[in-house]
Amino acid sequence: MNKAQIILIAGPTASGKSALALTLAEKFGGTIVNADSMQVYRDLRIITARPTPEEENRAPHVLYGHVDAGVNFSVGCWCTEAAVVLETAKRETRAAIIVGGTGLYFNVLTRGLAAVPPIPADIRTAVRARLKSEGVAALHAELNQHDPAMAARLMPGDRSRISRALEVVLATGRSLIAWHEEGMPAALDVSRAVKIFLMPDRDQLFRRIDARFEAMIAAGAIEEVQALAARNLDPDLPAMKAHGVPWLIRHLNGKITLIEAIEGSQRDTRQYTKRQATWFRNQLPDFKWVEPERAMEAVEAQLSKLVM
Repeated sequence: MNKAQIILIAGPTASGKSALALTLAEKFGGTIVNADSMQVYRDLRIITARPTPEEENRAPHVLYGHVDAGVNFSVGCWCTEAAVVLETAKRETRAAIIVGGTGLYFNVLTRGLAAVPPIPADIRTAVRARLKSEGVAALHAELNQHDPAMAARLMPGDRSRISRALEVVLATGRSLIAWHEEGMPAALDVSRAVKIFLMPDRDQLFRRIDARFEAMIAAGAIEEVQALAARNLDPDLPAMKAHGVPWLIRHLNGKITLIEAIEGSQRDTRQYTKRQATWFRNQLPDFKWVEPERAMEAVEAQLSKLVM
């Protein structure tokens, strides 16, 4: 194997991605690079199923738990950091094993990102305040006035993307579409990378999700979320929306039982995996879908083609 090889491992939550990445890193002497938008937050080790300290000691892990929960960490920041990691791995002739379930991270890594300038804090704050007070429909209507082409691309209920598009056009006077045409280039040549999407049998995946959340509770997830809630952060921050966090905060506030919080978290996660699979199938069709049990075989088959 060419030790500078790049291996992309995607898949839904609880599909076995981290275990496969660790096996590959130990076999090929590679560095594991996080591509999960929630595992970047240091406050959320348990509730996001980040690799354990013991697993991190078995192989180099980067871009895990290095961002404070009070930061609205962007895909652009992640891509910039990932590009540095890839360049280091190439220089050291180490395999870079990029693993996660955040489709946008993989999309930007392989296709590039719009070079949108920083949005002034007053505009961002005003748009978020209006989202709470007026609702997403009002923001979508305003976006349609300023940027009808972008508004037409978005689902009317997509709160985060509508807010983002409105912030951009209000701050810059330009459509997000225009910024897309002159942004950050792709950080890697996807044609020279292994691309795997792990997909267990759906019933098996759902059982894994349910069991894993119960294990999180036993491992201290409630205490972790309690410490996060005590910081009184903006509930719209990404870390505050991690699967399980809103439900457990409601439980800690005495609004629902622990059983209701667990069941709600499990249900949300199961539904999220369906959206993950649909997104990857439509947006990144060149990833090869495999069952976890056949993943190593699939990786090695792609590697053999790349070195020919």
